[in-house]
Formats: sequence, structure tokens, C-alpha cells
Amino acid sequence: MKYLYLTILLSISTTAFCRSGADTLRLSLQEVVEMAKKNSIAAKQATTVRETKYWQWRTFKSNYQPQLSLTGILPGYSKTYTQVLQPNGTILFQPIHNDNSSLQLDFSQGITATGGTIYGTTQMQRFYDFDRDNVLYNGVPYAIGYSQPLFQFNALRWDKKIEPLKFNESKQAYIESQEQIAYTVSGYFFDLLLAQVNLQIAETNYTNTQKILKIARLKFDLGKVSKNEILQLQLEQLNAQKAVGTAKRDMEIATLTLRSYTGMESDDKIALMLPGSSINMSVSADKVLAEAFDNRSDAIGFIRRIAEAKRDVAKAKGQSGLVATLTANLGFSNSSPKILDVYKSPQNQQLLQLQFSIPVLDWGRSKSRVKTALANEQFTEYAVEQDKQTFKQQIVTQVTLFNMMKDQLVFTAEADSIASEKYQIARERYVLGDLSITDLSIAFEENDRAKRDYVAALRDFWGAYYQLRYLSLYDFEKNQKITYK
Repeated sequence: MKYLYLTILLSISTTAFCRSGADTLRLSLQEVVEMAKKNSIAAKQATTVRETKYWQWRTFKSNYQPQLSLTGILPGYSKTYTQVLQPNGTILFQPIHNDNSSLQLDFSQGITATGGTIYGTTQMQRFYDFDRDNVLYNGVPYAIGYSQPLFQFNALRWDKKIEPLKFNESKQAYIESQEQIAYTVSGYFFDLLLAQVNLQIAETNYTNTQKILKIARLKFDLGKVSKNEILQLQLEQLNAQKAVGTAKRDMEIATLTLRSYTGMESDDKIALMLPGSSINMSVSADKVLAEAFDNRSDAIGFIRRIAEAKRDVAKAKGQSGLVATLTANLGFSNSSPKILDVYKSPQNQQLLQLQFSIPVLDWGRSKSRVKTALANEQFTEYAVEQDKQTFKQQIVTQVTLFNMMKDQLVFTAEADSIASEKYQIARERYVLGDLSITDLSIAFEENDRAKRDYVAALRDFWGAYYQLRYLSLYDFEKNQKITYK
């Protein structure tokens, strides 16, 4: 009964809009939600963030692929004076006029397990002396090498643990942003819906008050009502007229807010359809918790934060004590006046070196870094545990609220039906002279309040529904995880 009554109310409101000469756009809650997900600024921002995270992921993946680069100096022309040290220790400034050009092709591949790098190179250098008309080539036909950090932090291995968590976290965060948009726009939807209902209630009350005032004046002429009742009804009429103006203002504000958020560009008047009062779904706290820990970015974030804290400890330890790098290189090199002769019978080129650094006296700086990282790791573990408890409590509370809202909606609808019937009876009794103006005013207020309470209950119910989707990223109507392309 209540659902039918409010639907008729909104239909009357829509008809009034149409009579004004403007086109009317009838929208359901689901249509408004989809519109916001496609056109709102929040949706565009979420898409941009998702793309940014994707390209960050691609950058990370490229770090584990072979790298090939070409560098060079073409040309390397120079004409100037430069100082030249003489055998007797003096310096003379001699003119130079030459071209020193070079090309180098480098290949490298990081080794995740060890943190080392295997590399290869080939290069060619051409030197031409313009003053003496002399050309000389110097080159490395090929060389390969390996560089291995010893007792150092392995960034490649830790990134391989953490970056996939970040990427998965960003994907779930995008889904969360879409559900957050749905929750937010549902609030704006009900702001406008309540404003439209308030306007219709105010207009109906104003019309009814005018009719009752006419009847009261006839009764006054017959001596059946007092002047005080006439004055009371006139006051009720003025209040009803003021309420119409206030409701129109509130509706314009709510309409503007909804248009702005959803990205609605048309100037058509909006008439919102009353959402349903029930959803075919069953919700339990255990199910929502299981889906939340499986789907939410927060759940992935718990793991990532612990991994990052452990990484920082490993980094602090890797920067303390002995730090060394072992480099080995094997190849061939040669020089010749002719370019092709560089590749004929090249000479061996070998390199083996161990570069190290040992802090002899750092006044406990290395130890302090490690202790700080360990303390931060412990703090992160406690913080994550606390956030998990808060996360669980929030979900359990929301499930309880959702189930309460379902029951509350039934009670509110029943109360509204009773208040509406009571108001109709009060009107009839007042016309028959069997009810005072005070009791009629009370019935007025109770009827209006019951209608607003029903819309507010609908708002709480659907808000809890979208909040539950946001917290679990699970569609309990279709019994499937929420995904977006």
C-alpha cells in the first residue's frame, strides 16, 4: 500500500513537470548509479589512476627483460688549444684539430636470484687528425662480463615480491572506487527523491488546507467553529505555502548536486522513481568477511605492508658492514688505421676486480639503521593487526546494520500506512465537526513525518546495500565477485 501511495505521489509530481512544458527524465536508482559510474569526474579519476598503475606495472616488468641500448658521439669534432705536458715538466699550449667519434652497443640482463647483472658490449671509435691527415680506429669487437654485488640489498628480488601485490591492490582499488561512486551517488539520489516527496507533500498539504479552510469558514458563518480555529487554519495555510517554497528551493539544490556528480549535461527536469523495498539476497557475516579478505585492496595491502617492512630491514642490513662488488669481463679489443683490420686478430681483453667498502668507524650509524628498520617492522605488524581487527569489525557491523535496515523498512512502511489512514479519518471527522483543529494538525504532522521516515528508511536500506558491496566487492544478488573491464 505504501509503495503504491508514494509511487502515485511521484507520478503526480512527474505530471506536474510535464505540464510546465519541459521534458522530464525519469530515472531509477540503478540508472543513476550506472550514469555516475560512466560519466562522473570521480569515475574518470579512478580510470586515470588505474591506467597510471598499469603503466607503473609495465615499467616494473621491463626491469626483468633484456636491455639493449645504442650510445655514441657523432660527430666528435673539436678545434682548440689544449695544454700538453713536456718531458721537462713544463706545459705548452698546442693547437688540436680532430674528430673523435664513437658508437657503442650494450646488452644487459639482471639476474633476480642473485641481484647481479650479465652484460655484453661492442664498440667502435674513430679518431681523425685534420692537421696531420691521420686516421685511427679503436674497437672492441665483443666483450661479455658479469657484475655481482656481495652482501648487498637485492632490489630485484624484493620488487618481484612487492610489485605484484601493488598491482593487484590497484586493480581491486579501482573496483572499490566504482562501488564508492555507487554509494555516494545513492545518497544524492535520495536527497533529490526526498526533496521531490517533500515538495509533493507540501503542495498536497497546501491544497488540503485551502479546502479545509473553506469548510471552516462555512462552519464559522453557521456559528459552529470559533474565530480561533479560523486563525489556526490560516496560519496552517501560510506555513504550508512557506513549505512549498522551501521544498522547491531544496529540490533545485538537490537536482543541481545530482547533475554535477553524475555528469548529466541535459537540462531536462528529473523525476526519480521510488526504489524497491526489498532485495533477493541473503547475507551472513562469515560470507562477507571471507569475500572481503579475498577481494578487498585492504586485504592485499596488509600483506604488502608487512613485505615492505621486511624489505626495509633487508635494505638496512645490506647497507651495513662489508659492501663489495665483484666484476669479471672477458673480450677482445684492437686498433688499426683501417676499420676492418680492427676485427682481424684482436687482442685479449680481461678484467677481474673486487671493489669493497668496510666502515671502520661510523659511531653506530649502521647499527642504528638496522634497529630502526626492525622497530618499524614490529610497529607495522602491530598496525596491520589493529587494522585487520577494525576491518573485521566494520564488516560485521555493516552486515548487522543491513539486516536491521531490512526489518526497519517493513516497520516504517507499516507505520506510514497507519499514519496515512489516520490522517484521512481525521480530515473526515473534522469536516463532520467531530475533531478539533489541534487533533487535525497533529494528524497532519504525523502523516508528513511518516512519509519522510519511509523515504529515509529506503535511503538507509539502499545505502547499507551499496556499502556492503563496497566492503566485500561481492554481488550477493548474483552470487559472484564484482569485476569491471
